[in-house]
Amino acid sequence: MKQSLVLLGLAASASAFTTAPARPAQSSTALFGGARGGATTLDGKKETVSAVRELLDSSEMIFTVPASGITVSQVQSLRRSLPEGTTMKVVKNKLMARAIEGTDYEPVGEMLKGANMWFFIEEDIGGSVKSFNAFTKEFGKKETHVITGGNIEGTNYDAAGVDAISKLPSKIELITRIAGSIKAVPTKVARVVKAPGMKVARAIKLAGEENGSE
Repeated sequence: MKQSLVLLGLAASASAFTTAPARPAQSSTALFGGARGGATTLDGKKETVSAVRELLDSSEMIFTVPASGITVSQVQSLRRSLPEGTTMKVVKNKLMARAIEGTDYEPVGEMLKGANMWFFIEEDIGGSVKSFNAFTKEFGKKETHVITGGNIEGTNYDAAGVDAISKLPSKIELITRIAGSIKAVPTKVARVVKAPGMKVARAIKLAGEENGSE
């Protein structure tokens, strides 16, 4: 009996010095919708796919960058710098594949490798790319977090292509230019049509030629 008590005492003492199992370290990368960029439940996954499809429907362009190695504070800083109408989101590749299925963005399936942070741009492509480039410069990530690729109107583009597109005039800028040209034409038509014997068709032609020469 005494021997049993001694053995029990030794076992209790040994357990007191047993090292507790280490808790897995949490990643500092800010991934939305779960630790891997996707919801963990079936309902959550469906909601994620639905939300991404809504973003795709309202986006003029999307592009992706590596999601790893970005801290929460850095993500918050990047998000604050993005133009209105641009959404940044990490989406698990399998869920992104479901979301793009049957859409104009289906070709981006070839970019679904590794962890991806997606930018869904409603309008300001230039401002969005400019904000991201400023972010990589500020936090020293120009070499590690280059743009992987993007898609507009169903066509995939590499980093150089995305950068080139970002430098094109936006829709608002184009509309403003066209509206300005249209507004100027009636005034010029009125001026030239006053000439003796001038027909309206001829006046419009001359006004257009005058407008094009400016």
